[in-house]
Amino acid sequence: MKLTSNRRIEIVAERFKWRWGVHRWFVLLFIVLGVFAARAYPPVLPHVALPAERLSGQPLFTAPVIGPFYWTNTLTAMVIADIIIIIIALVVRRAALSGQMVPTGFFGAMEAFFEAIFNLTESTAGKWAKTIFPYFATITLYVLLVNWMELLPGVDSIGIIEHADEGGHAVSQLTPGIATIVKQDGEFSLVAYVRVLSTDLNFTVGLALFSVFMTQIVGLRAQGLNYFTKFVNVKHVFSRPVFGVIDFGVGLLELVSEFSKILSFGFRLFGNIFAGSVLLFVIGSLIPVFAQSGVLMLEFFVGLIQALIFGMLTMVFMYQATQGHEEAH
Repeated sequence: MKLTSNRRIEIVAERFKWRWGVHRWFVLLFIVLGVFAARAYPPVLPHVALPAERLSGQPLFTAPVIGPFYWTNTLTAMVIADIIIIIIALVVRRAALSGQMVPTGFFGAMEAFFEAIFNLTESTAGKWAKTIFPYFATITLYVLLVNWMELLPGVDSIGIIEHADEGGHAVSQLTPGIATIVKQDGEFSLVAYVRVLSTDLNFTVGLALFSVFMTQIVGLRAQGLNYFTKFVNVKHVFSRPVFGVIDFGVGLLELVSEFSKILSFGFRLFGNIFAGSVLLFVIGSLIPVFAQSGVLMLEFFVGLIQALIFGMLTMVFMYQATQGHEEAH
């Protein structure tokens, strides 16, 4: 027996209504549990540290240039993000090879995501879209994933209790082997197992270096050795001395701007996500039950916007690198 379109809409509406009714009680239950938990164990403002905290007592190895290398909580976040990216790639690949004509579910969402990015790249970069798109899509997806990790329960809140150098708290035993820091002066602090990767300046500057370096590679591929005249232009120094000096000065400014992109990229992403994490710490310690939900929604959009900004700027700079100064005339 075939169902009419109106009947199908009614069935979907009934299912949604039932599911929302069940989920509503779960939300109410967790709110009540959160109120009692906050009264029993008042939230503590975590120790805010600019560098990533070490999880390994001894260095894993010692390199000639960087010195001793320790395992940190941001490296744990990086490994988790890499595993998630690999899982996403395998799931999408499996769905693509299945011959499914109409993508649905997670595969459909990922296709819509990459299609939107490709259309944006194509409308900006034209014939260079296929060259630039992989960098734009990879950077956006990866930065988006690591930014949204700060929304997950347990991130920055589950870890190792160690002796604090200053501003420590007391410790309360919950169960054998499990303890928590409490809102009393003491000598202990929490070192989280996982910290948001974007709050580590090493990651943001490293990603900025990769973005700027690959921009030079794309420009060199598009223009050949003529690309370097963008930075050192002495063509008209003798034929037109005034304009030749101006062109040489403009080249130096272009060189300075390439290095400034590294600082701009790295500190913009780091500053926004680190500030968001600190805001979550402060609001969670002051009003732990309701207010933090609004801040989480704000950080959801901040993480999305910062990922799109980083990816779009990389795409635009790569496209500009494919265009010579003579072509502008």
